Amino acid sequence: MAWFEENRRDLPWRATTDPYAILVSEVMLQQTQVARVIPVFTAWVERWPTVEALARAPRAAVIKAWQGLGYNRRAVNLHRAAEHVVRYGWPDDLTALPGVGRYTADAVARFAHGAAVLPIDVNVRRIQERTGSHFSHRAASALMDLGSTVCLARVPRCEACPLSPACPSRGRRFDPARKQSPFEGSFRQRRSRALRVVADSPRRVDLLDDDEAVHALERDGLVVVEEGIARLPS
Repeated sequence: MAWFEENRRDLPWRATTDPYAILVSEVMLQQTQVARVIPVFTAWVERWPTVEALARAPRAAVIKAWQGLGYNRRAVNLHRAAEHVVRYGWPDDLTALPGVGRYTADAVARFAHGAAVLPIDVNVRRIQERTGSHFSHRAASALMDLGSTVCLARVPRCEACPLSPACPSRGRRFDPARKQSPFEGSFRQRRSRALRVVADSPRRVDLLDDDEAVHALERDGLVVVEEGIARLPS
């Protein structure tokens, strides 16, 4: 915690305890780097500062605002979650919301409500496994920053780590936990390209050169196809 006081990252979602803003940040941060999230998050909460505002927004606007973060179905799930909250209230267990898993639910509970729960993301899990230790919920943000900046996945910066004196993994190097398939040439890239085109303006599916990607987007609720025309949902 002393290390965190000196080295904490200045992140915009740490300036609030609003569960809506925390939920937005956590969904955006899934599989996306912090640097890419910060400007989109800031613009998002300025445009839709409450869960009610997001629920009222056209889904097309939500999808457009998400561009640049990738994994666009997260935008649809977040919009659906906002609609659920406005209609039924915040559930006791946030995993009842679309696209919300155990980690995200625990993160909202911890950072918005001060719950005595430690959200276990990839950074926290890595530190637990390498040190063989368990940590207090009070160290949640500290562990996330330590894992993101010091206890790195492949080549940890042990010389800068406050846990290194008692860490059994000190000085080790690690193989990547998993290799993500390249984005270039992937179906993810084809989906992303098709969505950008449709977001610009409705297009005939037979002129998009990739009806497989368009129909995959349709299944995820990211586009609507009517009479051969693909457009963003209203």
